[in-house]
This record gives sequence, C-alpha cells and structure tokens, in this order.
Amino acid sequence: MATFVLIHGAFHGGWCFDPVAEILTARGHLVSAPTLPGMGGDEAALRAATLDSWAAFTLAECRRLREAGAGPLVLTGHSRGGIVLSAAAEADPAAMDRLAYICALLVPEASRREQLNALLPQHPELAAGGSLVGNGAGIAMDPEIGVQFFGQNVPAKYAAEARRLLAEPLAPLATPLIVTPERWGRVPRTYIECLQDRVMAIGHQRAMVALSPGTDVVTLDSDHSPFYSMPEQLADALEALV
Repeated sequence: MATFVLIHGAFHGGWCFDPVAEILTARGHLVSAPTLPGMGGDEAALRAATLDSWAAFTLAECRRLREAGAGPLVLTGHSRGGIVLSAAAEADPAAMDRLAYICALLVPEASRREQLNALLPQHPELAAGGSLVGNGAGIAMDPEIGVQFFGQNVPAKYAAEARRLLAEPLAPLATPLIVTPERWGRVPRTYIECLQDRVMAIGHQRAMVALSPGTDVVTLDSDHSPFYSMPEQLADALEALV
C-alpha cells in the first residue's frame, strides 16, 4: 500500500481528484485530497492564504498520514499546486518519499529562476475570464472560459465538476519561491506532462523540466485536467511511482 496526498491547482478544490482517488482507494492505497485553506473564501480568508501557510497545511497532512503507518508517501500537485509541493519539500524533505508534478509549475533552483520567468505562457483570453474579488485579495474565473483551457477533453459526466471553480487567493502565486538541492532537490521527483494542455503547453512543460535536471518524466495524452479526462491512466501513472 502507498499513500497519495493530492494538491489541487488554481481555482479548484480537492474534489477534482475524486475520480482518481476512487481508483487508487479501490486498489488498496490511502488517498487524501484536501482543499487548500482560503479557496473560495471571503476577503479575510483569501488574504490569510499564503504560500507558507499552504506548505504548512500540506506538511501537516503528510505527517498525519505518516503517523497512521501508511506506506511510501507520494506528494502530488496539479498546475499551481506545483509551487505548494516544492515549498513543502523545501521546508521538510523527510515528510514525503516522492514528488509528482501533474502539468504543474516546477520552479528550478535559484540559479535558473530567471530562465523560468521567461518560459511562463501568457494567455490574454484566459486572463479576460478572471475578475478580482475580495477587494483584490483573490481572483474568480468564469467557468465557461476556464473550462475551455482547463478541460477541453473532459467527458460529459464530469462537465459539472469541471465548471466548479473557486476564487483563488493571489498571494501564494506572487510569492518568490527558493528551492535548494540540499532540501527540495533530495526528494525524487516525477513530472507528468500532458500533451494537449492549453494552459501550460507541452513546450513550456518540457522547458521547465529541462531546468530541473534529474526529474523523471511520464507522458499522458491529456488536456490540463487528466483527473477528469483520463483518471484511469493518471492513477496508473501515480501508482507506478511506488
């Protein structure tokens, strides 16, 4: 048995991993897919959300499951969740056995940070679907515009869930993240690239991986939401890591 802690990306909640969590649980694994604090909250909740607080929340969940006597722990993050993974691993690399980035932001060591900034894609159409909320503490996304980028291949049975988007706190993504080879770098990591991603195009994904040598790569022919578009294949990819 293995343990999977699944961290969602921007505008999402832990429920987005439900299809994958059901598969992994049925195979005998322990799965936790929490919703990060502050997501969809009022102004106070949005402002209280920081990258450090999200990393601490994630580490608390990892430690709780460690104490339950679970097997190897894979800390997994989707999209923006990648920075949460990296921050958590930098803070306590002993809390997990492997990191898995699902078409996620993969921040390299400091010496390559400027190269990463030049790689991040710009999406005027996606940005047009966003609107500030909570007096500028967060941003909400129009579900119809969001789904065109996040999940163009999502099956009809998951259409409602794919449109369930929450207001995203602005502070975490705006916080500089520094990772080091001695801490974050010592945790084995895998990048699950998604070929049909419209948010983080495959070229951008591969360029990020190239800035972090030593990252294993798994390929899925998926859009930005493989947890809906191909949950079985994503479950297979995660299970193979242990």
